[in-house]
Amino acid sequence: MPKVSAIIPAAGSGKRMGGGKSKQYLQLGGRPVIINTLALLQRSSLIDEIILVSPPVEIDLTRQLVDEAALTKVIRIVEGGKERQDSIRNGLNSLDYSTEIVVIHDGVRPFLKEEHLEATIEAAREYGAALLAVPVKDTVKEAGNSFVGRTVPRENLWLAQTPQVFSYEIIKEAYHYAEEKKVIGTDDSSLVEHIGREVRIVTGSYENIKITTPEDLIFAEALLKEKC
Repeated sequence: MPKVSAIIPAAGSGKRMGGGKSKQYLQLGGRPVIINTLALLQRSSLIDEIILVSPPVEIDLTRQLVDEAALTKVIRIVEGGKERQDSIRNGLNSLDYSTEIVVIHDGVRPFLKEEHLEATIEAAREYGAALLAVPVKDTVKEAGNSFVGRTVPRENLWLAQTPQVFSYEIIKEAYHYAEEKKVIGTDDSSLVEHIGREVRIVTGSYENIKITTPEDLIFAEALLKEKC
């Protein structure tokens, strides 16, 4: 089977969370959010190795947490960059050429289901690029100056999540192009779109939340309690 490497960006400052602590280190179920996320990838037979991207000043703390949790698939902790895109690039540059599939998953999405991880990896093997997403449920308004400009049809709208999964060659090409052309993407799949590659959508779960605000953490605690 192709070697599958996961890159987990956890280098954000978590400004929207407040409290002076990076969101990935906030406690969820008695341990840091990032450890919950890494643990689910550790358990998955689909993942061969994990590259964790950490803030430079927190690498020692991150390594200590990883060691304490016995996360043996975390083979490397690399420094994050100024922006998320820089952090992912650093992670990609640390991979060796035996990697065939790259899984990129937010460090603060600890509720990814194994079947969704598997489906996204399989879609990437078939199409070269795939992402997990959920259909938009609410009515979407486009506004200007705080007034509604138009109502956007939602039938074809999706909320992108992670993991986003790619063949090694495609994601490396996309990041090389972005660096050369100074392209800034909102996520990894947007960079792949820039090089003319189609990205397959895999339907995910609304429970696969990204913990970025205090309200998210409250919801995450409720989800965790429900699963216990």
